[in-house]
Amino acid sequence: MATETHWRSIWVELAGSTIRVVKGKRYDTRVIEAGSGDPLVLVHGIGGYAEAYARNVINLAKDFHVYAIDALYHGFSTKEPFDPEETTLRQAEAIVDLLDAEGHERAHIKGESMGANIAFEFGLRFPERAHKLVLDTGAYFIKFDREFEERPGGGSALADLSREAIVNPSKETVRKRLEWLVANPDRITDEMVDLRLKYYTDPAINASMRRVNGIDGPRQRNPRYVEADCARLTVPSMVFWTEHNPGSGPDVGEHFASLIPGAEYYCMADAAHWPMWEHPGEHDAVITAFLKK
Repeated sequence: MATETHWRSIWVELAGSTIRVVKGKRYDTRVIEAGSGDPLVLVHGIGGYAEAYARNVINLAKDFHVYAIDALYHGFSTKEPFDPEETTLRQAEAIVDLLDAEGHERAHIKGESMGANIAFEFGLRFPERAHKLVLDTGAYFIKFDREFEERPGGGSALADLSREAIVNPSKETVRKRLEWLVANPDRITDEMVDLRLKYYTDPAINASMRRVNGIDGPRQRNPRYVEADCARLTVPSMVFWTEHNPGSGPDVGEHFASLIPGAEYYCMADAAHWPMWEHPGEHDAVITAFLKK
């Protein structure tokens, strides 16, 4: 398994997995799949794709039937019709559609950033389909009753980097966007830059990224929930945070966890917004222990 001092090729990391498109009744979902046992769906952040979990799929497949997915509107999953009013609900429904197509009654859902929003929505709307949730470095969708000091890198800084990478995709603009995700820019490999550039120069994917990011047309309103909504989440949950998460520090993650009945909280040191990529061994061990309790 890769460590932060020896990054192997994405395709070396994923050797033994299957890449395919699952055709559901409503949506097509591209998956990177491996393993057996309880299903575990891994959901990336905004603008991402299944390979964000390249360093985790095979290791997690020792204990779970892993599906790292291109979320709805992303990558090679379904992109039309786009719903700016209910983007997250449609994305959660697409996971239900995936589970139905694969014959799974329930699944663990682990989501990072936008993926945490999708997992939260999934748990509220479809609790009977969820085993456990891991909500990773994302709480922008909650309107908290108290104020938190905003760290550098949040809000408009991310929006500007995302816009530039999508409107003017190049190795330079894409690398700057990816480096926002990590505590040390050296953790972004040239291969990952090339991969995201490949996605962002695909006409259909680029058009969808423009919609998702609010560049062409309205973007989904956030925050969409209040603190009382957290108390309605009955699915066993973990809030997974990081020491250097841009915009929202560990105090936000800890408060978010305190609002969810019985939720566990974990904070990874020396990581920013992509803990599964930065310290894959620690990430996998923590969520595996939680999911297998």
